[in-house]
Amino acid sequence: MKKLAIIILSFISLQTACAQSPGAAAAYIKENYTKYEYQIPMRDGKKLFTSVYVPKDQSKKYPIMMDRTPYSVAPYGDGLYKSALGPSSHFVHDGFIFVYQDVRGRWMSEGIYEEMTPELENHKTNKDIDEGTDTYDTIDWLIKNIPGNNGKVGVWGISYPGFYTTTALLSRHPALAAASPQAPIADLWRDDGWHNGAFFLVANFGFYPGFTNRQDDKPTQRRGIQFDPKTDDGYDFFMKMGPMKNTNDKYYKDTIRLWNEMIDHPDYDQHWKDRNVLTHLHDIKTPTLVTGGWYDAEDLYGAINTYKTLVAKNPQTPVYFAMGPWVHGGWSRGPGDHLGDVDFGGPQGPHYREDIEFNFFSHYLKGTPLNLAPVNTFETGKNEWKTYNTWPPKNVVDKQLYFLPGGKLSFEEPAGAKDSYDEYVSDPNNPVPFIADRNKTMDMQREYMTADQRFLKDRKDVVSYQTDVLTEDVTIAGNIWANLKVSTTGTDADFVVKVLDVYPDTVSNNKFTAPNVKMAGYEQMVRSEPIRGKYRNSFEHPEPFAPDKVTPVNFELQDILHTFKKGHKIMVQVQSTWFPLIDRNPQTFVNIMKANESDFKKATERIYTSKEHPSFLKVRVLE
Repeated sequence: MKKLAIIILSFISLQTACAQSPGAAAAYIKENYTKYEYQIPMRDGKKLFTSVYVPKDQSKKYPIMMDRTPYSVAPYGDGLYKSALGPSSHFVHDGFIFVYQDVRGRWMSEGIYEEMTPELENHKTNKDIDEGTDTYDTIDWLIKNIPGNNGKVGVWGISYPGFYTTTALLSRHPALAAASPQAPIADLWRDDGWHNGAFFLVANFGFYPGFTNRQDDKPTQRRGIQFDPKTDDGYDFFMKMGPMKNTNDKYYKDTIRLWNEMIDHPDYDQHWKDRNVLTHLHDIKTPTLVTGGWYDAEDLYGAINTYKTLVAKNPQTPVYFAMGPWVHGGWSRGPGDHLGDVDFGGPQGPHYREDIEFNFFSHYLKGTPLNLAPVNTFETGKNEWKTYNTWPPKNVVDKQLYFLPGGKLSFEEPAGAKDSYDEYVSDPNNPVPFIADRNKTMDMQREYMTADQRFLKDRKDVVSYQTDVLTEDVTIAGNIWANLKVSTTGTDADFVVKVLDVYPDTVSNNKFTAPNVKMAGYEQMVRSEPIRGKYRNSFEHPEPFAPDKVTPVNFELQDILHTFKKGHKIMVQVQSTWFPLIDRNPQTFVNIMKANESDFKKATERIYTSKEHPSFLKVRVLE
């Protein structure tokens, strides 16, 4: 959600995936579609601004494809057309009615905006409204008022519009025939805000000023004002900013309501529970295609858990899952053939757009044949598409990858009974950077998810464990759980766990390799995740560490489908800062959003590697 520029790009630049030039694609739309604008009334009397593009050829009826968005349905006005329609050009040329709607409280729609509007289980009066009811009322109006529709509606959307697609399922309107939540936000606290309690700083800080174009009930085309830090060096900027409370003291001055909601609710309290849409995904009858990218730095959790929840709670409903080697929204545009230095073996986006997405909607909205496996996933490492009936696949075996003395990593458990450990000093005033080039740290830099970690080789506050050279391929399919045994001299601590694929020294550069990089010995990050230690037992009720006491810290690193090939090594790195991707932990038990500079202290962290206190990753290995 938070990379607004990327989100907007995914909707205004779909034509890059077309055979036509952007100009030709825009000309085709004007020649073949007529645009209409409506204010559609909701049950509580509010009206939502809606643009409708209808094929000029009225010799047949068409299904409706709808996208509900907080990012504007611009351009507004008669004679002003979008330059791209639908999820891809396949839809434009096949013929659909395309509908775009500003959601309640955004842009030209009436109402007050709420971030991830809480869904209601019961709607007893016309005042009981949420995104589900707004979608129901919109679909109902469209079916009754747009000439030439065939009575079937499909909904799709990426990121925040992905959330609105999920809530469209909750409308349970009988005309809703298909939906595709793509990189959907599912739980705002867990997707974009906090990862296991660690606040994603650069993903959120610069987002809210530009996103906040209005905080009232007055429709407007006015855009928000982007925050200008006057530097690309986020590491330096945020170090000079100081504690999190200075975001308001120095910059926002308590003027941005949505930012203050983040600051005022650091724990997983009722505010965030109300914004977890997963709890409502029951009694769903609509066929659904959930889409995500293995390297989505924003809403990976949402895609994976929306799919898993839908399957678990709605076993009779057709639910499909597509996961490719993409960044946030990367499947919707461009070739999708690499990320940073890592080559995915050719274009992977076109396969999704034509063979998966278009076929899915065409089948459920137009009745065309469908030959689509329930699960379509891209296996990174081998760079191959795989199909399964379930996710994770059934033919996996749970195994433990143990951290051993001497920096070893093995599927064999530690043998020694005597306590062994690795320790490092974590200094919040000298945090570990999350990418090598600090001049690119004012933004999240999506490439960090596959980036070479050798730039950290001289850091004393990063510990590494690696296997011997693999004698056969090892494929991990499913989620990874970190099971750490740690101690700290402080009363709070973050722990970041990164899983790396270490290439052999014989690997050659590929066409995407940066000039200053060698793929020989490359330490590619495959999956990574932090936890704020005070949330180790409960996201709702943080608790301090007892200094110097061995303590279990267990958390999920989310799913992968990756093959560590024969001749490679598996490496795991552990550290306690990751800046400014996540904010600094003072390492004292305080409300970090309100902390003072004096609260920040050095602490010594230990990672235990003994039989008595084993640290390991629980992984699912494909047989």
